[in-house]
Amino acid sequence: MAIYVALSRLTEEGSKTIKKNPERIKEVNRDLEEMGVRILAQYAVLGSYDFVNILEAPDNDTIVRMSVEIGSRGSVRLHTMPAVPIDELIDDIKSKEGK
Repeated sequence: MAIYVALSRLTEEGSKTIKKNPERIKEVNRDLEEMGVRILAQYAVLGSYDFVNILEAPDNDTIVRMSVEIGSRGSVRLHTMPAVPIDELIDDIKSKEGK
């Protein structure tokens, strides 16, 4: 399973929804799980983004489908990036040094 970082910004519609029904956040989390995306960690943040999510999914295609589905709802804009654990990065760099 691959790890992804998803940064999200609520749209005006999304802000209204969360204000009216804060539990909507957890409802969307269940939707993600049904799409094959596991939420490892989730944080509300200050700054350019409203939420940071650490996700696990079987592949990029699953993340793309999730992004399209969630984005099409109009309540949030996503910026999703694959994440490489540092130990894997180090091992990869070391394995390429010998080539």
